[in-house]
Amino acid sequence: MSNRYLQNLFTTSWALRRAFPQDLLDAIERAVGDSERQHSGELRFAIETALDVPALLRGSTARDRAIEAFSQLRTWDTAQNNGVLIYLLLSERDIEIVADRGFSDKVSTGEWQSVCKSMQRLFHDGRYREGALQGIEQVTTLMNLHFPPDSGDINELPDKPVLL
Repeated sequence: MSNRYLQNLFTTSWALRRAFPQDLLDAIERAVGDSERQHSGELRFAIETALDVPALLRGSTARDRAIEAFSQLRTWDTAQNNGVLIYLLLSERDIEIVADRGFSDKVSTGEWQSVCKSMQRLFHDGRYREGALQGIEQVTTLMNLHFPPDSGDINELPDKPVLL
């Protein structure tokens, strides 16, 4: 059995609660709310403990799941097509960012990957609070650059992080 299977099979909801206790989830929610006051985009943060066996057998990747979550959470369903999802697969400490088509000609894949790598380094060291909040801050900078605040902007999606 590969290491990837073991990581996913043995990462439990207890590991999620230890890495992301309620006070950190609350801090992420506040950070997302603060972020959205700085631009007209919509930001979601989703954490999945582990992939289930059928997903592993299908060969699903964190990227595949992030794209599914982007759709399930309706992150694409914003007036300006400027939603962004930060997705963490805790078992693999893999971070993926999925951005709506409004960002396609504005932010390069390399820029999103730079944010992911920064978060991964901190998560690898067990610094989940710092990694999550720093990642939100870096995404906020990119969103503000291309979608500055708009006085008519409304909060289209919940700020609360989602546990998948």
